[in-house]
Amino acid sequence: MPIKQKKVPMRMCVGCREMKPKKELIRVVRSPEGEVTIDPVGKKPGRGAYVCRSGNCLARAIKQKQLERQLETSLGPDTAQALQDTLQQLLREEAAGANE
Repeated sequence: MPIKQKKVPMRMCVGCREMKPKKELIRVVRSPEGEVTIDPVGKKPGRGAYVCRSGNCLARAIKQKQLERQLETSLGPDTAQALQDTLQQLLREEAAGANE
């Protein structure tokens, strides 16, 4: 009997609209209280949207209001900037971890 291939969960990036494996994307979540944050683990409760691990996709998703549409909330400039800062920090940490 052939070994069954495990199905890879796919998600669409709200910035570039490309389908990618879930593990390659970063989840942005709106908590039940309405707070919008980046969820690096992907386990926080709330409504989620996915973006590529690049600042460009996040910036495009914010600019075109795709993130607001997906999360069903409005993002203020402070929240948008906080999301971009958090993403940059995450990417720096991943790059540092990969270089060790």
